[in-house]
Amino acid sequence: MEFELKDVTLFSRLSKEQLETLQFHVHVRHYSKDSVLFYEGDKSAYLQILLGGTVRLYKTTAKGSQIHMHHFTAPEIVALYAAFEKVSFPATCEFLTDGMIGFLPLEKVYELLGDSDFSMTLISALTKRMKLLSDLFHRETIYTSEAKIADVICNNPTVFSRLKNTEIASILNITPETLSRTLTKFKNKKMISIDHHVLTILQKDALIEIIEANIISKH
Repeated sequence: MEFELKDVTLFSRLSKEQLETLQFHVHVRHYSKDSVLFYEGDKSAYLQILLGGTVRLYKTTAKGSQIHMHHFTAPEIVALYAAFEKVSFPATCEFLTDGMIGFLPLEKVYELLGDSDFSMTLISALTKRMKLLSDLFHRETIYTSEAKIADVICNNPTVFSRLKNTEIASILNITPETLSRTLTKFKNKKMISIDHHVLTILQKDALIEIIEANIISKH
């Protein structure tokens, strides 16, 4: 499978020469579904670029349960903050599908920090990662199960055609039964329709109301 680093947002503004130099140093490895890319607490001297497939990041509690943090679909950088801060990975990364990772030595990336366009793109990417953590905290401490499901429907409806319900439930940290029951409830209220795993939003305002109020409207 051919890939080009310019397809990854972080590198999209680099010159042709810079891209060619970086791509020369990328080592590509293929992974099967359910493979673990890295575990919480591991460290790496590489920037890990998701070139194919979908992965999820999750933390494991002291009781052994998993808390989903985020999922990435190629092309995307995985664990960007940990790589540039040279700290341990804060979560475990697991493949939801077969996939492919490009390993780029961090020393080669550091050489680009003098490029203003690259530095600004990096700052933007790191800021987005901080927002992901903020969104995770909000979702896990404030949202009800129904609000979580309404939120993913509004912001990422294609996930229902790409992933199984068990995988979506895992991402939302709810049981598959809760997901199925809530989707049925939304369908009965004609907020959504689902045909051959393709979800269509029928009443977005009603879904947004659920997100904001964290409860199903009784009207």
